[in-house]
Amino acid sequence: MAFDGITIRAIVSELNDHLISGRIYKIAQPESDELLLTIKNGSDTFRLQISANPSLPLVCLFDDNKQSPMTAPNFCMLLRKHIQNGRIVSISQPSLERIIRIDIEHLDEMGDLRQKKLMIELMGKHSNIIFVDENNVIIDAIKHIGPGISSVREVLPGREYFIPESLKRSDPLNTSFEEFSLKIDPQNAEPAKEILKIYCGISPFIAESIVSSSDFISSRDIKALYDVFSAVMKKVAENDFDPKVLYENGIPFEYSFVLPGSCGFKDFKEYSSVSTLLIDYYRDKEIRSRILQKSSDLRRIVSQLLEKEIKKYDIHKKQLEDPDKKDRFRVWGELLNTYGYNAKPGDRSIEVENYYTGKSEVITLDPDLSATDNAKKYFERYNKLKRTEEAAKTLLDEAAGEIEYLETIQNAIDIALTEDDLLQIKSELTECGYIKKHSSSKKKERFVSKPLHYVTKEGFHIYVGKNNIQNEDITFNLANGNDWWFHAKKIPGSHVIVKTEGRELPDSVFEDAARLAAHYSKAKGNSKIEVDYVRRKEVKHPNGSKPGFVVYYTNYSMLIDSDISSLTLLSDK
Repeated sequence: MAFDGITIRAIVSELNDHLISGRIYKIAQPESDELLLTIKNGSDTFRLQISANPSLPLVCLFDDNKQSPMTAPNFCMLLRKHIQNGRIVSISQPSLERIIRIDIEHLDEMGDLRQKKLMIELMGKHSNIIFVDENNVIIDAIKHIGPGISSVREVLPGREYFIPESLKRSDPLNTSFEEFSLKIDPQNAEPAKEILKIYCGISPFIAESIVSSSDFISSRDIKALYDVFSAVMKKVAENDFDPKVLYENGIPFEYSFVLPGSCGFKDFKEYSSVSTLLIDYYRDKEIRSRILQKSSDLRRIVSQLLEKEIKKYDIHKKQLEDPDKKDRFRVWGELLNTYGYNAKPGDRSIEVENYYTGKSEVITLDPDLSATDNAKKYFERYNKLKRTEEAAKTLLDEAAGEIEYLETIQNAIDIALTEDDLLQIKSELTECGYIKKHSSSKKKERFVSKPLHYVTKEGFHIYVGKNNIQNEDITFNLANGNDWWFHAKKIPGSHVIVKTEGRELPDSVFEDAARLAAHYSKAKGNSKIEVDYVRRKEVKHPNGSKPGFVVYYTNYSMLIDSDISSLTLLSDK
């Protein structure tokens, strides 16, 4: 989700509700591009986080404290000198620009009342925190922008502060239908992009939502498009926000404060606080990014092992591609034992009738050997190829099993949600000999990672293993014999258990569990996935087999999609 002007408007609205007339009690700079202001307003104390991080610019009310450096940076010391104990008199946003202006009253060294401004620009890599005096002159900034960096605007002490107008976009809060219809071409193939190009403060997601809600693509009705656009902007202008995080297949993918009413998103979480939404959303995003980064070594190891096993499989398969060659040597040996007396010493071949086919066949001979010895030689070659074939079949089956197992590990890495999930996978690979065990690690690792726990609308509890260790645990420890077990058919994926608690399962619960098995498999995203399901007592773990490997001989099957948006996740840790 882009940190757009509507998001800024929602933040400003929340800050106005809590911080106006509050006094700045403490100022800290925990990071080179971040401030943390402690503000006391009556009996309440708030922490305001202001970050100009280029990858994640952010302003929100923050509950936790952060460790600050022992020596405060110069910018932090300057703010303490000027505005510590200052009073916040207003918080505003120019139009729908990605800028927050905080006006602060304070007493100078002479005891006179003065006013300063913190201009917070939340513009991706151009984000900045700029300290400005009452004459609009820059006192300092958390990032200095000299002429060598930008030809549009210098951000340096002593320079005049102004908002760059290079984009010259229109204000969406003050747009009439006449103006809108002149600017938006009804025949444009990509109206959402046109809205983004013309109006400031709107994210691609909101623009797409406005277009889809108006059904403009099929109708080309510019009035219908304007009505949805105007309704959204009316909510923004009135600070009528409805904070939501939207989910797709259980994963947060967007947040919104003013979704058009007919967007139709079914899976979402509502928030009462803009700051709490932003903190949760970006914390979850950061966790997922960190998990992806930490899983890279495991992915590389598993990919290399998988590539090695696939090569083995192809070699052994090739050895089995010509079974007739082996049988031909056996038949030639038999034919030489039958008709070899016709061969003369020194003959290099003999033509005989193959009594299996009734056709004439030419057999190559070693001229230095007798017909009987030539027959022995062909039998030896037959026996050698037979042994090779038997060994190749065994090795082929072993390679196929290794490939199947390593693909389950790949799937487990894909659905890992916590670092403990990854540690469980690493521990399994170590126990199975794929990763070398370090002699220094004498203590057995302990994990708090648990399977996913869902509940259906009928109140049935469903458990999903995120890796082979959890798959075995829920199947053979958590489940009893009459619970139901689900798994994507012949596809690497999670074991899914439905606890029956002595009740009959309605069809909808079977479908929910099957969808979970489809969703947490390699086939996720396909429209129709075949899922096997059976009573748990029919599922067996063969002795000596790898973790998570099971067999079953009687089962039911269904074709299902992998959409789990209707299910409630109770626990993912």
